[in-house]
Amino acid sequence: MKNFVVILLAVFFSSISLAHVGHYNKFDKIEMEILRNNEVIGYNNYFFERDGETTIVKNQYKFEVKLLSATIFKVQGYGEEIYLKDNLISFQSQTLQNKKRKYVNLKLDKNGKKFEIKGSSYSGEASEENIIGNWWSHKILQAESQISPISGSIKEQIVTFIAKENIIINGKEYKTDHFKLTSKDMSLPEDKKLNFDIWLDKKTSVIVKVTYKRMGDWEYRLKNLQ
Repeated sequence: MKNFVVILLAVFFSSISLAHVGHYNKFDKIEMEILRNNEVIGYNNYFFERDGETTIVKNQYKFEVKLLSATIFKVQGYGEEIYLKDNLISFQSQTLQNKKRKYVNLKLDKNGKKFEIKGSSYSGEASEENIIGNWWSHKILQAESQISPISGSIKEQIVTFIAKENIIINGKEYKTDHFKLTSKDMSLPEDKKLNFDIWLDKKTSVIVKVTYKRMGDWEYRLKNLQ
Protein backbone atom coordinates (compact mmCIF):
# COMPACT_ATOMS: atom_id res chain seq x y z
CA MET A 1 0.00 0.00 0.00
CA LYS A 2 2.81 2.41 0.90
CA ASN A 3 4.51 1.83 -2.49
CA PHE A 4 1.19 2.44 -4.23
CA VAL A 5 0.80 5.81 -2.46
CA VAL A 6 4.36 6.81 -3.38
CA ILE A 7 3.69 6.01 -7.04
CA LEU A 8 0.51 8.08 -7.01
CA LEU A 9 2.34 11.06 -5.52
CA ALA A 10 5.15 10.76 -8.07
CA VAL A 11 2.68 10.74 -10.95
CA PHE A 12 0.77 13.70 -9.55
CA PHE A 13 3.78 15.92 -8.88
CA SER A 14 5.28 15.24 -12.30
CA SER A 15 2.51 17.46 -13.64
CA ILE A 16 3.70 20.47 -11.60
CA SER A 17 7.45 19.83 -11.85
CA LEU A 18 9.32 18.37 -8.92
CA ALA A 19 9.88 20.98 -6.26
CA HIS A 20 13.21 22.76 -6.41
CA VAL A 21 14.47 26.22 -5.56
CA GLY A 22 14.99 27.09 -9.22
CA HIS A 23 11.25 26.80 -9.74
CA TYR A 24 10.86 30.02 -7.72
CA ASN A 25 13.49 32.03 -9.61
CA LYS A 26 10.79 34.24 -11.09
CA PHE A 27 9.67 35.43 -7.65
CA ASP A 28 11.27 38.07 -5.44
CA LYS A 29 8.62 38.13 -2.74
CA ILE A 30 5.70 36.09 -1.44
CA GLU A 31 3.53 37.94 1.08
CA MET A 32 0.95 36.12 3.19
CA GLU A 33 -1.45 37.62 5.69
CA ILE A 34 -2.41 35.77 8.86
CA LEU A 35 -6.03 35.68 10.01
CA ARG A 36 -7.69 34.36 13.15
CA ASN A 37 -11.46 34.04 13.18
CA ASN A 38 -11.57 36.00 9.90
CA GLU A 39 -9.61 38.95 11.34
CA VAL A 40 -6.18 39.91 9.99
CA ILE A 41 -3.73 39.74 12.90
CA GLY A 42 -0.34 39.63 11.20
CA TYR A 43 1.85 38.57 8.29
CA ASN A 44 4.27 35.91 7.08
CA ASN A 45 6.47 37.17 4.24
CA TYR A 46 9.23 35.51 2.20
CA PHE A 47 11.98 37.34 0.30
CA PHE A 48 14.29 35.74 -2.29
CA GLU A 49 17.90 36.77 -2.93
CA ARG A 50 20.16 35.13 -5.50
CA ASP A 51 23.91 35.10 -6.11
CA GLY A 52 25.02 32.69 -8.81
CA GLU A 53 24.03 29.19 -7.71
CA THR A 54 23.15 30.35 -4.18
CA THR A 55 19.60 31.28 -3.18
CA ILE A 56 18.70 32.85 0.15
CA VAL A 57 15.08 32.76 1.33
CA LYS A 58 14.36 35.16 4.19
CA ASN A 59 11.20 34.83 6.24
CA GLN A 60 9.66 37.53 8.43
CA TYR A 61 6.60 36.83 10.55
CA LYS A 62 4.56 38.57 13.19
CA PHE A 63 1.10 38.21 14.65
CA GLU A 64 -0.73 39.18 17.80
CA VAL A 65 -3.91 37.85 19.41
CA LYS A 66 -5.88 40.20 21.64
CA LEU A 67 -8.81 39.71 23.98
CA LEU A 68 -10.65 42.77 25.26
CA SER A 69 -7.72 44.95 24.11
CA ALA A 70 -5.24 42.83 26.08
CA THR A 71 -2.56 40.87 24.21
CA ILE A 72 -2.82 37.17 25.10
CA PHE A 73 -0.53 35.72 22.44
CA LYS A 74 2.25 37.34 20.43
CA VAL A 75 4.81 35.88 18.05
CA GLN A 76 7.45 37.59 15.96
CA GLY A 77 10.65 36.44 14.34
CA TYR A 78 12.70 35.75 11.24
CA GLY A 79 14.31 32.86 9.43
CA GLU A 80 16.88 32.39 6.69
CA GLU A 81 17.27 29.36 4.42
CA ILE A 82 20.37 29.09 2.21
CA TYR A 83 20.43 26.80 -0.82
CA LEU A 84 23.31 25.82 -3.09
CA LYS A 85 21.63 24.88 -6.35
CA ASP A 86 18.69 22.82 -5.09
CA ASN A 87 20.26 21.70 -1.81
CA LEU A 88 19.55 23.25 1.58
CA ILE A 89 22.90 23.91 3.27
CA SER A 90 21.82 25.97 6.27
CA PHE A 91 18.83 27.40 8.11
CA GLN A 92 18.59 29.64 11.11
CA SER A 93 15.72 31.35 12.88
CA GLN A 94 14.99 33.40 15.97
CA THR A 95 11.47 33.67 17.37
CA LEU A 96 10.04 35.49 20.37
CA GLN A 97 6.82 33.85 21.54
CA ASN A 98 5.22 35.64 24.47
CA LYS A 99 8.69 36.76 25.59
CA LYS A 100 10.01 33.19 25.32
CA ARG A 101 12.95 32.79 22.94
CA LYS A 102 12.92 29.93 20.45
CA TYR A 103 15.56 29.21 17.84
CA VAL A 104 16.96 26.89 15.19
CA ASN A 105 20.50 26.60 13.87
CA LEU A 106 20.80 23.98 11.15
CA LYS A 107 23.59 23.12 8.74
CA LEU A 108 24.35 20.37 6.26
CA ASP A 109 27.27 18.25 7.47
CA LYS A 110 30.55 18.20 5.55
CA ASN A 111 29.60 14.95 3.78
CA GLY A 112 26.29 16.39 2.62
CA LYS A 113 24.38 13.40 4.00
CA LYS A 114 22.57 14.77 7.06
CA PHE A 115 21.56 17.91 8.88
CA GLU A 116 23.04 18.94 12.21
CA ILE A 117 20.46 20.77 14.28
CA LYS A 118 20.68 22.87 17.42
CA GLY A 119 17.21 24.04 18.36
CA SER A 120 15.17 25.12 21.35
CA SER A 121 13.17 21.85 21.21
CA TYR A 122 15.62 19.47 19.54
CA SER A 123 19.36 19.15 19.07
CA GLY A 124 20.82 16.30 17.05
CA GLU A 125 20.91 14.91 13.54
CA ALA A 126 18.27 14.64 10.86
CA SER A 127 18.05 13.15 7.38
CA GLU A 128 18.74 15.57 4.54
CA GLU A 129 15.40 14.43 3.10
CA ASN A 130 13.60 16.64 5.63
CA ILE A 131 11.98 19.90 4.57
CA ILE A 132 11.84 23.11 6.60
CA GLY A 133 8.17 23.55 7.54
CA ASN A 134 7.59 26.87 5.78
CA TRP A 135 4.80 27.76 3.37
CA TRP A 136 6.76 29.20 0.42
CA SER A 137 7.63 25.88 -1.25
CA HIS A 138 5.31 23.13 -2.43
CA LYS A 139 8.05 20.67 -1.54
CA ILE A 140 6.40 20.48 1.86
CA LEU A 141 3.68 18.47 0.13
CA GLN A 142 6.20 15.88 -1.07
CA ALA A 143 8.21 15.32 2.11
CA GLU A 144 7.68 12.50 4.60
CA SER A 145 8.82 14.65 7.53
CA GLN A 146 9.44 18.30 8.33
CA ILE A 147 11.64 20.33 10.66
CA SER A 148 9.92 23.02 12.69
CA PRO A 149 11.19 26.44 11.53
CA ILE A 150 10.67 27.75 15.06
CA SER A 151 12.08 25.07 17.40
CA GLY A 152 13.90 22.47 15.27
CA SER A 153 11.66 19.54 16.24
CA ILE A 154 11.09 16.84 13.61
CA LYS A 155 7.64 15.49 12.76
CA GLU A 156 6.68 12.77 10.32
CA GLN A 157 3.73 13.69 8.15
CA ILE A 158 1.10 12.28 5.83
CA VAL A 159 -0.13 14.31 2.84
CA THR A 160 -3.48 13.44 1.29
CA PHE A 161 -4.90 14.89 -1.93
CA ILE A 162 -8.48 16.09 -1.32
CA ALA A 163 -9.82 17.67 -4.52
CA LYS A 164 -9.33 20.17 -7.31
CA GLU A 165 -10.99 23.41 -6.25
CA ASN A 166 -11.46 26.93 -7.57
CA ILE A 167 -11.10 29.41 -4.70
CA ILE A 168 -11.20 33.20 -4.49
CA ILE A 169 -8.66 35.13 -2.43
CA ASN A 170 -8.84 38.93 -2.20
CA GLY A 171 -11.05 39.03 -5.28
CA LYS A 172 -8.81 36.80 -7.44
CA GLU A 173 -9.73 33.29 -8.53
CA TYR A 174 -7.20 30.46 -8.31
CA LYS A 175 -7.40 26.95 -9.73
CA THR A 176 -5.99 24.89 -6.91
CA ASP A 177 -5.28 21.42 -5.63
CA HIS A 178 -6.46 20.96 -2.06
CA PHE A 179 -4.37 18.78 0.30
CA LYS A 180 -4.58 17.65 3.90
CA LEU A 181 -1.30 17.49 5.87
CA THR A 182 -1.42 15.58 9.16
CA SER A 183 0.96 14.03 11.67
CA LYS A 184 1.84 10.39 11.15
CA ASP A 185 2.08 9.89 14.91
CA MET A 186 -1.51 10.23 16.16
CA SER A 187 -0.40 9.79 19.79
CA LEU A 188 1.07 13.29 19.87
CA PRO A 189 -0.71 15.85 22.07
CA GLU A 190 -3.28 17.90 20.16
CA ASP A 191 -1.20 21.06 20.38
CA LYS A 192 1.79 19.23 18.83
CA LYS A 193 -0.01 17.55 15.93
CA LEU A 194 0.21 18.70 12.33
CA ASN A 195 -3.30 19.24 10.96
CA PHE A 196 -3.41 21.62 8.00
CA ASP A 197 -5.53 22.13 4.91
CA ILE A 198 -3.38 23.49 2.08
CA TRP A 199 -4.37 24.91 -1.31
CA LEU A 200 -1.74 24.93 -4.08
CA ASP A 201 -2.16 27.18 -7.12
CA LYS A 202 -1.72 24.99 -10.20
CA LYS A 203 -0.48 27.87 -12.38
CA THR A 204 2.39 29.06 -10.19
CA SER A 205 2.84 26.05 -7.84
CA VAL A 206 2.64 28.55 -4.96
CA ILE A 207 0.72 27.74 -1.78
CA VAL A 208 -2.04 30.35 -1.68
CA LYS A 209 -3.96 29.28 1.41
CA VAL A 210 -3.43 27.30 4.61
CA THR A 211 -6.03 26.73 7.33
CA TYR A 212 -6.07 25.01 10.71
CA LYS A 213 -7.91 25.09 14.04
CA ARG A 214 -6.19 25.85 17.33
CA MET A 215 -7.91 28.13 19.81
CA GLY A 216 -9.85 29.53 16.88
CA ASP A 217 -9.92 29.32 13.10
CA TRP A 218 -6.56 30.27 11.56
CA GLU A 219 -5.76 31.08 7.96
CA TYR A 220 -2.61 32.01 6.07
CA ARG A 221 -3.50 33.40 2.65
CA LEU A 222 -1.63 34.94 -0.24
CA LYS A 223 -1.66 38.72 -0.26
CA ASN A 224 0.98 39.57 -2.86
CA LEU A 225 3.23 37.68 -5.26
CA GLN A 226 5.93 39.37 -7.27
